[in-house]
Amino acid sequence: MHEKIIILDFGSQTTQLIGRRVRELNTYCEIVPYNKFPFGDESVKGVILSGSPFSVNDTNAFKTDLREIQGRYPVLGICYGAQLMAQASGGEVGKNGSREYGRAQLSVKESNDPLLGNIPPNSQVWMSHGDTIVSIPDRFRMIASTEDVTLAAYRIDDEETWGVQFHPEVFHTEEGTKILDNFLAICGVKKDWTPASFIETTVEELKAQLGDDKVILALSGGVDSSVTAVLLNRAIGRNLTCIFVDHGLLRKNEFDTVLTNYEHLGLNVIGVDAKQHFYRELAGVTDPETKRKIIGKGFIDIFDREAHKLQDIKWLAQGTIYPDIIESLSITGVTIKSHHNVGGLPGKMNLKLCEPLRLLFKDEVRKIGLELGMQPHLIQRHPFPGPGLGIRILGDITPEKVRIAQEADDIFISHLRAVGLYEKVWQAGAILLPVQSVGVMGDERTYENTIALRAVTSTDAMTADWAHLPYEFLAKVSNEIINKVKGVNRVVYDISSKPPATIEWE
Repeated sequence: MHEKIIILDFGSQTTQLIGRRVRELNTYCEIVPYNKFPFGDESVKGVILSGSPFSVNDTNAFKTDLREIQGRYPVLGICYGAQLMAQASGGEVGKNGSREYGRAQLSVKESNDPLLGNIPPNSQVWMSHGDTIVSIPDRFRMIASTEDVTLAAYRIDDEETWGVQFHPEVFHTEEGTKILDNFLAICGVKKDWTPASFIETTVEELKAQLGDDKVILALSGGVDSSVTAVLLNRAIGRNLTCIFVDHGLLRKNEFDTVLTNYEHLGLNVIGVDAKQHFYRELAGVTDPETKRKIIGKGFIDIFDREAHKLQDIKWLAQGTIYPDIIESLSITGVTIKSHHNVGGLPGKMNLKLCEPLRLLFKDEVRKIGLELGMQPHLIQRHPFPGPGLGIRILGDITPEKVRIAQEADDIFISHLRAVGLYEKVWQAGAILLPVQSVGVMGDERTYENTIALRAVTSTDAMTADWAHLPYEFLAKVSNEIINKVKGVNRVVYDISSKPPATIEWE
């Protein structure tokens, strides 16, 4: 059993980022709701309390009794977490005119403090809080401040407990990784969480969990399901059957290309051409959510039909990853999104669920894939939505519209690869708009379709910025799409960030 750090989630937008930073320091951690601490788990070595969208003074603020945690484990409270501990011990948290957002300079007051002692003087930190700690109890000692916030960090004298009002997990805190590393040293963890150790442990766990049972897996061509397949193949070999459904909304030539890639990996794959089924079901449908539901139901029905042709299947494997799990937990009372991978399959098919990647972030999945010996071009593939081009063709779906979207997308992605930009972009694609405009080709007036190009940079898709692609590159792509894709006479580029926009258009 791996040593672990528990991150108690009070609803902060950066809780996942805390987890990723800890994992990057080769230490396993788990994010759990603020009121679900795993008492009795002997592998827990330390606890981090996250920030929160609430003030500790709000009547609906998330609060939990920390008395059984403080003093028993090393504890680091971040922002709201620091304020919660201070208030619970008799300190005061209030406005006090010290709202601080953005960059600040941290002045460390104690050079021998285990958490902050080796942090350079006046390093930049990132603040994001409306409240501030106005006063602390007697056992608390101020160890750092900023120009506007006197109690930027504290520790409790007779406990291994610290609180910081800045965010060490965000990029703008210059020594944030070092601070988290110092906390892990305080916790005494071995820092042995690596891709190789994960593979070794997980393969053994899968062998024990599955035995001689047979497993089916729905492949999408994406990173998560592909790594899941290779990991399971290493554990159970031919007892794994993979099903790859072509719903007619994949990228150009993707069905054949992906099947070939999987054959090279030695996987047992059944390819199903279901294009006409989906085109019939989607005919005339324009509402995005209805399209998603039709595609989702169609996929389940076809997958279920193919699975019933097989004998003695006991398990359904899925490429669920940690953000899927976290975003499905209703911590603030509002589920961010439904757990999209499950999609009703396990209940419909009466199968047990196997999700070997469920505790990994996307960047960790890629590292696992490389460690498994998978080719980099498979690992570095951009994310592609489950409904595929079904949500990149705005409005109703027709085979002709699919052709246009595929051709435009293929030109865009091919050019990104050719000039070395593909790996620098998180996700890219072409969106076919339900807009026609006037154009001129030769001496003739045209009235044809518009393609919007979308490319974003991101680390985890929680937030994203539009990719600042060179004008010359965009000009070349636009020119080729208009000249070579019949039915298109105008190309635009999407310069919206997430938030407020989303990465996909539907």
